[in-house]
Amino acid sequence: MKKILLILLLFLLLIVLVFAYKLFGPATNFSEAKKYLYIHTGHATKADVMNSLNDSGYFSNPVLFQTAAGKLKVWERLRPGKYEIAKGSSLFTLIRKLRNGSQTPVNFVITKLRTKKDFAALVGRKFESDSSLFFHYITSNDSLRKYNLDTNTVMTAVFPNTYSLLWNSNPNRIFSKLNEERKKFWTEERKQKAKASGFTPEQVYTLASIIEEETLQDDEKGTIASVYINRLKKGMYLGADPTVKFAVGDFSLKRIYLGHINSTASSPYNTYKNKGLPPGPICTPSEKTIDAVLNAEKTDYLFFCAKPNSNGHHAFAATDKEHAINAKAYQQWLDSMKIQ
Repeated sequence: MKKILLILLLFLLLIVLVFAYKLFGPATNFSEAKKYLYIHTGHATKADVMNSLNDSGYFSNPVLFQTAAGKLKVWERLRPGKYEIAKGSSLFTLIRKLRNGSQTPVNFVITKLRTKKDFAALVGRKFESDSSLFFHYITSNDSLRKYNLDTNTVMTAVFPNTYSLLWNSNPNRIFSKLNEERKKFWTEERKQKAKASGFTPEQVYTLASIIEEETLQDDEKGTIASVYINRLKKGMYLGADPTVKFAVGDFSLKRIYLGHINSTASSPYNTYKNKGLPPGPICTPSEKTIDAVLNAEKTDYLFFCAKPNSNGHHAFAATDKEHAINAKAYQQWLDSMKIQ
């Protein structure tokens, strides 16, 4: 009798060990280093989660997962979000994540953006929020009023950086996160420098966006800034080619012709036809470029153009005559290189 009881105990122990191994041991059924389980807002239900797990083949034993999750009250605590499943994870690891709502944050990387549509499209690729919903948010003055922004200046709150956000963040949460970075950047010292130059922070950002499109050379950004500041002080047209590209909507243009300028004459972004700064930025400039505007050197320069075959550097001039010589040299080089 004792022998039979011992065998039964060993058998039960074996069952427990097998169950424990299946629950706590490696249980993934994919070859990638990791996959993600996305639980959409409004679909945080047992049926939706189990359909996703079954359809994508995350685990080799979804039935055991469903049973264990039920016993541990996962379905009552389920929350929308993005949950990482590493290769070799156990069923219990995911159960614990779902029970605790331990989402994997999205590293939202912003480099250079040019338009609000570009911005919305990027959000749509990275978050649950639909791009059209986010676009509506950033093109609504009602949404932007609390940030002291409008649909023209909205992009001045977008600083190239990496932001950590939850995948199911709504448009308000996403934009608020970016606005926090904007507030950090605009220290009292920077605000005072902008004011001393006669600019608002949004105008500094807008001018920096033009310079960002003009050059990749950090060592001459301050000099280019001085040119534009001098033109503004004299009431001249900025005459910035990148603003015409923005107005045309073609950022691949290498040369700006009279046809481009005339065809976009009604656009407030055409700085050959409209004096002053455009109503908003034409790209998201780096912090280094914004600081170049704030710390622009004092010069007499009113003109600049690219140097022939100079790897992106520019020739600067204080008079029409000097500029004409520089411009002719560059145009001749463009012609010789057959760049249209």
